[in-house]
Amino acid sequence: MACGGESILIKDGERIVLMSENGDEFITVVKNGEKFVTHLGGVEFEKIMNADFGDFVETSKGEKLYILKPSIVEEILNLKRKTQIVYPKDLGYILLKLDIKPGDRVIDVGIGSGVVSYAIARIVGKEGKVYAYDRREDFIEQAKENLKNWGVYDVVEIKCKDLSEGVDEQDVDAFFLDVPKPWLYIDKVWKALKGGGRFATVVPTTNQVQEILATLQDSGFTKIEVVENLFRFYKPNPHRLRPYDRMVAHTTYMIFGVKINKK
Repeated sequence: MACGGESILIKDGERIVLMSENGDEFITVVKNGEKFVTHLGGVEFEKIMNADFGDFVETSKGEKLYILKPSIVEEILNLKRKTQIVYPKDLGYILLKLDIKPGDRVIDVGIGSGVVSYAIARIVGKEGKVYAYDRREDFIEQAKENLKNWGVYDVVEIKCKDLSEGVDEQDVDAFFLDVPKPWLYIDKVWKALKGGGRFATVVPTTNQVQEILATLQDSGFTKIEVVENLFRFYKPNPHRLRPYDRMVAHTTYMIFGVKINKK
């Protein structure tokens, strides 16, 4: 219930998560007059629209499905994609290191499925702008679909262009680079950033890290850092607390730098 007792009903066209009691999750879009069907049974969307977030509905098989708003992590892990993504465990740290704020102008090169642009757009808001580049039309089309579903498409300006040609913007606040050989484009990054602007890139192997470091140190960047982020999840059982048997360990190396004016 909202303040004053007014109920916040779920609207037609709204994205929701339906979660079963055993943890199965389904992201879907509410469509009035239609039915959502899973292996746990079906439920009319009209029934969902008469509930609030946090409530549950029962399926035709008597299973409870809790109605929740999808988080950014759930959206990322369940998106349609054609490329590898930056995982939430790395993405959060990247956003903090880039020091992105409402109203900032940020470049994202290698848009892929749109994950990083989505996360940045949520922060910069309508007062800011994300300039996203990719050289592949099929990646761009998939990213457009995802960004529209997430409701941030109007904050992101997408361009089909190879980074070897440079970018169109200057004096941006931050620059994220996700391409196979990022060391080839550090000069383009430096030219696009404002003084003190922040840079981040990701690569999977140590030999790539070495190439980037050698280039960054000669290209007008300071506060250069290399980070690997390891996450370990635990089973949420208060009586038998222990880690899960499997973990996602290495996903990427993150490299950061801050632009300084060359002498």
